[in-house]
Amino acid sequence: MLARRWRPRDFSQMAGQEAVVQALVNGLNSGRIHHAFLFTGTRGVGKTTLARILAKCLNCEQQVSAEPCGECSACVAIDEGRFVDLIEVDAASRTKVDDTRELLDNVQYAATRGRYKVYLIDEVHMLSASSFNALLKTLEEPPAHVKFILATTDPQKIPVTILSRCVRFNLRRMPAEQINDYLSKRLNDEQIEFEAPALQAIARAGDGSMRDALSLLDQALAHGNGRLREEPVQTMLGMVEFRFIEQLLSALQTHDSAELLQIAAEIYAQGQSADRTLQQLAEALHRIAVLQQVPEYTDSNNQQLDDLKEFASLLPAEDVQLYYQIANLGRSELAHAPDPRIGLDMTLLRMLAFRPVAPSSDDQSADPPKRAASPAPAASQSSPVAAPITGQATPRAALAESPRPPVEPPIDTPRTDAPIVQQVSEAAPAASSDAAPMTLDAERWPGLCRQLGFSGPLRVLAQHLMPGEHVDQGVLLFKMEERDAHLHTQRLHKQLSQALVEHLQTPVKVKVQYTNDTLETPARLQAAADDQAHRKAHQVVAEDTVINDLIETFDARIVPGSVRPDDGAG
Repeated sequence: MLARRWRPRDFSQMAGQEAVVQALVNGLNSGRIHHAFLFTGTRGVGKTTLARILAKCLNCEQQVSAEPCGECSACVAIDEGRFVDLIEVDAASRTKVDDTRELLDNVQYAATRGRYKVYLIDEVHMLSASSFNALLKTLEEPPAHVKFILATTDPQKIPVTILSRCVRFNLRRMPAEQINDYLSKRLNDEQIEFEAPALQAIARAGDGSMRDALSLLDQALAHGNGRLREEPVQTMLGMVEFRFIEQLLSALQTHDSAELLQIAAEIYAQGQSADRTLQQLAEALHRIAVLQQVPEYTDSNNQQLDDLKEFASLLPAEDVQLYYQIANLGRSELAHAPDPRIGLDMTLLRMLAFRPVAPSSDDQSADPPKRAASPAPAASQSSPVAAPITGQATPRAALAESPRPPVEPPIDTPRTDAPIVQQVSEAAPAASSDAAPMTLDAERWPGLCRQLGFSGPLRVLAQHLMPGEHVDQGVLLFKMEERDAHLHTQRLHKQLSQALVEHLQTPVKVKVQYTNDTLETPARLQAAADDQAHRKAHQVVAEDTVINDLIETFDARIVPGSVRPDDGAG
C-alpha cells in the first residue's frame, strides 16, 4: 500500500504542516519538550505520522534532536512498529475506565529500551468521561520518563481539563496543489507513468487528506494496470467528462434550454451523478469568475483553464455568480428532489429562469399592455400626467402581483463612466412620433402614487423616484439615487410601467436614470417631515411644566425613543 510505503520517516519528509513541524523542531533542538502533546485535524493529515517521528526523536540512540539517525535499533524498531516503549492505544476500542487504569498502572516503571516511554493515544475523544477523569492526574504530572501524545479528529469532545494539560497543535487540511506535487514526486521516484489531469483529479478527490489521496492513487494504478491515465481515473471517480461541462456552459451562454436538457440527459445516460455534475459545473464557474477578475490567473490544470478563458469573456460576471450560487443550492436540494435527474434538470433551468437580464423590446413586444376600452379624454391625451388628480379609482388588474420567486435578481443595468446610468422600459409600445412631450410634476407625483394604490416593494420604489426635468416624446423620465438602485428590479419596473400606461391610457415608455446627486424624492421629503415632527414633539415635551416638575421632584428622566409626534388619533 502506497500510504504505508511512503509514510514520512522524519520531519524533512513531511508534506505540509510546516508550522507544526517548525514548532516541534525548535522545541527538540532547544530541549524544551513538553510532557503531553495533542495533535488535532481531519483524517489523513499526518497526526499519527508526526507522533511516531516525535517518538523517534525522543528515543534515538544518538541523541534527542529533531533529526533522528534512522539507523539505530530504536529508530528501526519504531519505523517497523515493534518498539516496546512506544505504546500505541486505540481509544475507540478501549473506552472503558478499566482499560485506562490498566494502561496507567505501568506508567511508574521506567522505559525498557528507550530513553522515554511514549504513550500514543489515537482518537482520544472516544474515551468515556470516567476514563478522562482517571487520566487527569497522570497527564498533569507524569514521571520524567513518560511522554503522552494524544491524537483526535474531534477536539470539541475532549474535556477542557485535558486540553489545558497538553500542548495543542492543529494540523490543517492540505491543498489539492500540495497533494498533487507530493504525489508527482513519489510517482517520479517510482518511475510510474502518469497523466497530469489524472493526478490532479486524484488530488482534488483526496479532499485535503494525503492518506485518502494515496489510497485513491493505489486504486487508480490497479485500475490502469500500473499506469495513471485520465479516462480510467475519471471512470473510477465517477467524474463527468470536461467536454460536457463545456457544453453546459455554452448552452447557458446562448440561453438554449433545449440544448441544456439534452446535455443533461446525455450525462445522466452515462451513469454520472447529478451531484458530481453540479459540483464540477460550480468548479468551472469558480475558475471563470477568477479569470474575469484576474486574467493572468493560472492553476495546475492549464489546459482546462485555457478552454475556460473564452467563457470568461462571453459570460457576464453577474451571470457567473448567479449560476455558481444556483449550482451549489441545487446540490443541497437534490436529496429532496423527486428524482436526481429531475433535480439536475430543474437546477439547470433555474439558471436561465433567474438570469439577470435587462428588459428588451423583443421580449415585451409579444405581450403588449392592454389599453382601456373607452377612449381617453382629450386633456389626458395632450398632457396626461399633468392632468388634475381625481379621487376616482383606476382599474389595476395588470398590477396583480404574481408569486415571488425565491431569488429575484436586479436589473442588469449597464454601467458607464458617466455619473448617470439609464434603464429604459419596453413594457409599452413606442409612442407615435407626433405625441406631445410628456412632463411629470414632482409635486403631484406623491399624490399619483397614492391614487394608484402602490403597496409593498412597488410603493418603496415609487417613493425613491423623482420625475425628471426633461424627457423625449413618448417617454416618462424618472431619476433615482445610485445608492437606491437595488430597489429597482426588472419585475417592479414592469409593474410601474403597466400601472402608468393603464392610468394614462396611452402607450408610454418609462426611463429611470441613476445619479449620484441628492434628489428630493417622496421618501426623502417624508423622512424630513418625520424628523421635523419628532423635533417638534421633543420641544413640546421639553417645555411642558408638568413634565419638568416630575423630573425635578422625582429625579425622573425621559426614556430615549419614547417621545413620538401626535398622529391625531386622540
